[in-house]
Amino acid sequence: MTKPHYQLYINGEWCEGSSDQRMDSLNPATGEAWATFACADSSDVERAVSGAKAALNNPEWAKMTATQRGKLLYRLAELIEKNAEKLGEIETTDSGKLAHETVAQTRYVGDYYRYFAGLADKIEGATLPIDKPDMHVFTRREPIGVVAAVVPWNAQMFLTATKLGPALAAGCTVILKASEIAPCPMFAFAKLVEQAGFPKGVISIITGDAENCAIPLTSHPDVDKIAFWWT
Repeated sequence: MTKPHYQLYINGEWCEGSSDQRMDSLNPATGEAWATFACADSSDVERAVSGAKAALNNPEWAKMTATQRGKLLYRLAELIEKNAEKLGEIETTDSGKLAHETVAQTRYVGDYYRYFAGLADKIEGATLPIDKPDMHVFTRREPIGVVAAVVPWNAQMFLTATKLGPALAAGCTVILKASEIAPCPMFAFAKLVEQAGFPKGVISIITGDAENCAIPLTSHPDVDKIAFWWT
């Protein structure tokens, strides 16, 4: 039987890595390769970051209202719940976690996206008192910019939601770096991102080793925030 192959998702396009490197994903239950996936190198990281930076200024995303961003997140939540069983099956095969856990966890991950969808148009500024007459001083919250989110292998859908949800609600763009140990669920998730209708470059999903992918991403001068949480 032909093994499934997963491509990188960069700037709204599916592609192989520039160096054509591929890795096997091992099923922990059997120790055998069940799928292959493309690996990113520094030039792929550059494309993803450049696309994310461009998307920040693209009216299709930059001029989108907070309520509209929330609706996209609601749509993503619906797609995740609808495909929870399939995503859970892939995660179990890829990481070895119990299917009962991965499917159930993926279903409630949708609630995280709903929470941030509702929060998107509740982000408020504040008026500040000042001792100068005839002067109005206030804060206005704006997107921090390009976010690099490094996601570990052991709870990918959940740990993606806690990074991706708030960043998108705030209007940031995000590059998700999936663990090269078991990245396949993340690429299955990328198909849902595509279906949800996020503009090109707002979300990219890549994977690869530290030297060729993670280090170039987290040290890139155009990355404004790094989200990393290991459990």
